[in-house]
Amino acid sequence: MPRVLVFAVLLLTLAVPVASPAQEPESKILDWESGKNKSYLIPALEIPAFNLGLNAVDRLLFPDSPDYDVTWDTISRNFQSTPEFDKDPFSVNQIGHPYQGSVYYGLARSAGLGYWESLLYTAAGSYMWEIAGETTKPSINDLVSTGIGGSFVGEALFRMSSLLLEGGGESPGFWRELGAAVISPPTGLNRWMFGERFRPVFRSHDPAIFLRFRIGFTLTTDIQTGGLLAEPNEQEGNAEFQMIYGLPGKPGYQYKRPFDFFLFEFTAVPNASTAADAIENVTIRGLLAGTGYEWGENYRGVWGLFGGYEYLSPQVFRLAATNLAVGTVAQWWLTRTLALQGTVLGGAGFGAVGTVGDRDERDYRYGVIPHVLGGLRLIAGDTAMLEVQGRQYWVVGVDAGGSPSGEASGHESVNRFGTGLTVRVFGPHALSLSYLITARDARVSGRDRHQFVETLTLSYNFLGQRRFGAVDWRPGEIDR
Repeated sequence: MPRVLVFAVLLLTLAVPVASPAQEPESKILDWESGKNKSYLIPALEIPAFNLGLNAVDRLLFPDSPDYDVTWDTISRNFQSTPEFDKDPFSVNQIGHPYQGSVYYGLARSAGLGYWESLLYTAAGSYMWEIAGETTKPSINDLVSTGIGGSFVGEALFRMSSLLLEGGGESPGFWRELGAAVISPPTGLNRWMFGERFRPVFRSHDPAIFLRFRIGFTLTTDIQTGGLLAEPNEQEGNAEFQMIYGLPGKPGYQYKRPFDFFLFEFTAVPNASTAADAIENVTIRGLLAGTGYEWGENYRGVWGLFGGYEYLSPQVFRLAATNLAVGTVAQWWLTRTLALQGTVLGGAGFGAVGTVGDRDERDYRYGVIPHVLGGLRLIAGDTAMLEVQGRQYWVVGVDAGGSPSGEASGHESVNRFGTGLTVRVFGPHALSLSYLITARDARVSGRDRHQFVETLTLSYNFLGQRRFGAVDWRPGEIDR
């Protein structure tokens, strides 16, 4: 599905005329702070054009499938149909559709619209695709993962893209423009097509940021498949990118806009057998509405309503969820150099959970997914960081997906616990040792299925900030 989206973006690029390179009058240039000269019309034209391009590319890629042979009759039928759960492969539903939604979202957001306005455009683009992009009946799960999950993915990508551009000042330069376009293709597209009008960069307001890239070797120390027919392809390594944006405690920083705090994690597996299996973890979690708070001189935090998209695929099973949660992220200075950062969240969402490695990638179950999360990061100055995190998901089944042997109803749980020690060697370079265990207990075809994967990973880390992201607001300590 991501490959299809790339083709569609390229098609859209060719289909829309490029703006003249002439300078725009000052009166037509976007002002992000006031919203002046944002455009409701441009994304309203781009999103249908994107859907048309995506349908055309799908027709070329899947000439034997009737799913994209859209006619007025299929549009009319879909418009009058009641949405249902579809039977598409797990990776299409839970990776492809959130990314597709992020394209809708990015087209609106990069035209100057705010988060909530862009969310409406994303939902409209998703509904339009379900009605007029495919011949199959509208899908409940696609409307959630594309329309809502896509906004969470899209805003995180837009923020990271804008942060890269902002670092280049008034003229970001070719490489920053290219990097921003890779991170958020709709942002790059609108900046290129409309020239000076959308040249101003979205302002981050200088958040505190933790940035880490690491690559390492992984040993699978224990694995239980739960009776899968095929032997799993054991993970031999990983590459991980993590950004925490808007850490609490930065003097003068405020949480007025959705995603002024967010976390983005992406973990890839180099020896996976398919592109979908190469993604082990995607976690995006952003503050939708909330505020900062403080207790005494040494404690700062932010609390409120968080929106998130999560995708976990630890070798033998996978889980994906679009969710909402209430909770807090905070930091406490225990001593002058020892800081404790923590996260506590609880909420619910909708998604799917199923097996990996069986012959049918449609072996999964849709469900409502309550969840809790707790995490701690103990930071010892510039020397070391100890991390501990646990997540638990309860899946209340509502539909069997495409599994011929699955059950719509029933319950299952997924637990994930990880800990790791990172030690700085010099400058931004560090080494880490991480332990991770993920377990699933499920009821499948009248019997219990217990699966778990336990891994140990030794990694090289490239760190973006001093103090592992610890924020200092104490008088006399900020510039140390």
